[in-house]
Amino acid sequence: MARVLGEYERHLVSERDLTAHTVRAYSADIAGLLEHATRLGCTGVGELDLRTLRSWLAKQQTMGLSRTTLARRATAARVFTAWLARTGRAPADVGASLGSPKPHKSLPPVLRADEAEDLIAAAAAIADDGSAVGLRDVAMLELLYATGIRVGELVGLDLDDVDRDRNVVRVFGKGRKERSVPFGRPAARALDFWQRQGRPQLLVDGSGPALFLGARGRRIDPRAVRTLVHQRIAAVPGAPDIGPHGLRHTAATHLLEGGADLRSVQELLGHASLATTQLYTHVTTDRLRRAYQQAHPRA
Repeated sequence: MARVLGEYERHLVSERDLTAHTVRAYSADIAGLLEHATRLGCTGVGELDLRTLRSWLAKQQTMGLSRTTLARRATAARVFTAWLARTGRAPADVGASLGSPKPHKSLPPVLRADEAEDLIAAAAAIADDGSAVGLRDVAMLELLYATGIRVGELVGLDLDDVDRDRNVVRVFGKGRKERSVPFGRPAARALDFWQRQGRPQLLVDGSGPALFLGARGRRIDPRAVRTLVHQRIAAVPGAPDIGPHGLRHTAATHLLEGGADLRSVQELLGHASLATTQLYTHVTTDRLRRAYQQAHPRA
């Protein structure tokens, strides 16, 4: 089973071209499934059956895992068993009929427009000393909020991915799908300051073409970006504690509240399904309802 798991990891990397984060998540899920199957007496992947898959999910449910996590792991199991059957490692796709709990369609808290402005202002105040790290942090926060890109997409940006003539950034999303996302003048100014004044201070021989560099001159790590967002959010009174993905949700919510249509937001965020983007309509509808109840005399 360990050999098959290694082959599956290579398949995810070389054939499906998934991100390192997704490969780690899928591999960990399947490793847990195979460990569970081994405890039940399975000696090879060909002996996996639907009952084993269901008992694996049921055990995790008793451990208190969220419906979202269970749904993701059920998906991982179905993808794995389909690969086993397709490559002849199993006689049939036993996971084809495996159900999964529907995850709760809820979103984490998002910033109000004034809170988003305060977030950028707090970072800009710290960067007033002209330090390279300060200029970088402002540029990253501006770009995250302006574009709604994922943290993995942000840290993967290279210098030539930024088109300053058109103010768009080229990003590679899930499955290495390429898309272009526009950004506004504030993000453009922050990027210019960073590239002209900040990045040269951190540049080392091994920096390569990375747009954003860490303190040691290498491509910045996603964990550093997450830490930065949490730290700067803490400086905004009353703002919810969100990370980079919360800024992504914030950008999408503010786009819809500003009149953008769902299809445009779907394309900007790189969602494969419009159903994913439609989750944000719940947020905007809730805010409309609250405003109506507060303002209308017959609410």
